[in-house]
Amino acid sequence: MEQAVEPCRAIIVAGPTCSGKSTLALNLARRLGGTVINADSMQVYRELRVLTARPTPAEEALAPHALYGVRPAAAAGSAAWWRDAALEAMAASAVPILCGGTGLYFQALATGLAEVPDPGEPARTEARTLLESLGPAALHARLSAADPITAARLRLTDRQRIARAWEVWRGTGRGLAAWQAATPAPSGWRFLVILLDPPRPALRAAIAARFAAMLANGAVAEARALADLELDPALPAMRAHGVPELMAYLRGELVLPEAVRRAVLATGQYTKRQATWFRHHHIADPNHTHIIHARCGNETQLSESLEHALLTFLNSRVDRPASGA
Repeated sequence: MEQAVEPCRAIIVAGPTCSGKSTLALNLARRLGGTVINADSMQVYRELRVLTARPTPAEEALAPHALYGVRPAAAAGSAAWWRDAALEAMAASAVPILCGGTGLYFQALATGLAEVPDPGEPARTEARTLLESLGPAALHARLSAADPITAARLRLTDRQRIARAWEVWRGTGRGLAAWQAATPAPSGWRFLVILLDPPRPALRAAIAARFAAMLANGAVAEARALADLELDPALPAMRAHGVPELMAYLRGELVLPEAVRRAVLATGQYTKRQATWFRHHHIADPNHTHIIHARCGNETQLSESLEHALLTFLNSRVDRPASGA
């Protein structure tokens, strides 16, 4: 089965949080002799194994894994950093299997990423200072006046991206959207995409069950250890699902059941945005995309029918060029 994916082709297992991507990717890696490469923006942080549902040590022992827990929470990851790291990991793998739900990462990998100059430390410091003194909504209003195209793409509550957009505009004199519109360089890889798109009731139930399991496996202690680091609250790791809510509980601002309720609700809302993104963005040619309208559970083996369907899809696309290629 190692011949199912030719050199310079990679498999992408994508979909919303809690759809069963990791289970599916691990099964494929074991079946094909591949490497599971993380494409989740939060699973890169080493301090967040439980709260980001990273593969367990036992699961990692079943097949090679890459880019899980490789960055400290104090060092913000980025699509540009991840793309470079992913391409390196892909080159070292016989069958790269990228697994995650961060659409921007897949887009950066598939279509390239525009080069944005370093805005410089003064611009970064100004952005952080304004974010803390004014708040994200007021800084977004300032950004709207200076760089309306970028501002229109950002939610008022997205602290990190608002600050990033401000620092780019201040440091380079050009809006982030304008830099991103530059023609990116393609990666040179072709992708076979397996997209999980389960019904929302199934996702909601799985999210609640998984958060309960996280609590049983030490999520509160993990949040406490992260809080003890006293990191900048604008860092991505500080906004991972469950982290803000459990930290509020640890500060005495919420009782635990309410923190859990809010975390589960926020995660469900995020999965809705993820599903919408994947429905409106094609990571690969539609002929090279296989959609599964169900969750993959935690079984160590795929069902015979699902495995047959996936291997048929992968093998049948090996020599078929993408449309327009």
